[in-house]
Amino acid sequence: MDLEEERARLISILVMLFIALFCAGVGVVLLAILIAVAFWDSHRLLALAGLTAIFLAGAAAALGGARRMLRAKPRLFAATLAELSKDRQHLAGRP
Repeated sequence: MDLEEERARLISILVMLFIALFCAGVGVVLLAILIAVAFWDSHRLLALAGLTAIFLAGAAAALGGARRMLRAKPRLFAATLAELSKDRQHLAGRP
């Protein structure tokens, strides 16, 4: 029962995070449009190039971080397997 409750809690957290990320993404796009419109008469190409560079740099940083996290993933249940190994060695030492 505890596992089902924890699973439901994690799903609700993930849904809320998805909604937050979606709203933040829409906000960033609207901010980019606002900046482009504000500089439309004077420096529209510079504003658009700057915003494009910022978004591409952010995407590259996020991709690099995701790749680093994928490469450094720990072995599944490593701590549990280590404890079970210690228990087995301890029980094997008993007469």
